Amino acid sequence: MTAEHASQQQERLRGLEAGTSLEPLASGRVSRRRRFWREVRRNWFALVGAIYLVIVTLAAVAAPIVATHPPNEQRLLGRLERPSREHWLGTDELGRDEFSRLVYGARISLFIGLIGTAGALCLGTLIGLASGFFGGWTDILLMRLIDIMYAFPGILLAILIVAVMGPGLSNLIIALTIWGTPTLSRIVRSSVLSLKAQEYVEAAHAMGASRSRIIFRHLLPNCMAPIIVYATLGVAGALLTAAGLGFLGLGVQPPTAEWGAMLSVGRGYLREGPHLMIFPGLMIFLTVISLNLIGDALRDALDPYLR
Repeated sequence: MTAEHASQQQERLRGLEAGTSLEPLASGRVSRRRRFWREVRRNWFALVGAIYLVIVTLAAVAAPIVATHPPNEQRLLGRLERPSREHWLGTDELGRDEFSRLVYGARISLFIGLIGTAGALCLGTLIGLASGFFGGWTDILLMRLIDIMYAFPGILLAILIVAVMGPGLSNLIIALTIWGTPTLSRIVRSSVLSLKAQEYVEAAHAMGASRSRIIFRHLLPNCMAPIIVYATLGVAGALLTAAGLGFLGLGVQPPTAEWGAMLSVGRGYLREGPHLMIFPGLMIFLTVISLNLIGDALRDALDPYLR
């Protein structure tokens, strides 16, 4: 093999590793980025949802500044007050400011959704990569484990885990991590199975690349599009599940403010103080639908078949 031929082979390998042809890679990446942002900007619903999420996130981060009252400050003589100039969203059954508790509750609810989804992403991605790449008994054992988890409906699986381990923030995050793992592992596995037959993976095998390099350098980056879309939708699902567990009394315990727990308390005062259910329910609804709109926009922008 001549030096010129070896150089051509190395250049071809670099192009295949990147998953592209031998056309200029930089211009290809730039055009893909421009197309991605163009597709996202066209979706006005997703932009509105993103703006809403930014506002809620900033309010949660700056809760001590945004809140008008301490979240757990009780004023029994002012129980179940309707929205007023002093209490923008009224007060709850103990006279605590509802707006302040919603702002502090955003911290807990968003934190639970993000951390629970992040745990599911890590665990599900590792299972999917191992199952799809190694195949054989590894694939059989891991997928049968996932099938067992699929035998339980998602919310019932989370309830079972929290009921066994006990209510609390850390146990709730563990439950959400396990709850979101099966779906993501299946998504990653299917992507890996289709990518293993690509030329750049076969070229990496031929060049003697290690298994870990092939998995994390070649396969994982090309699985990121469905992972990103699932992460956005997974946060919405985790937040909704956490609110459901909080509503059942299996989530964050009082007096910590959390949207699902606040909704559960408000149902007992539906006639005297309907605002106790309206505002937490509205926050959950708007946050979940915003995340879903962003997830749909990312799917449309990242999926070449939909374009």
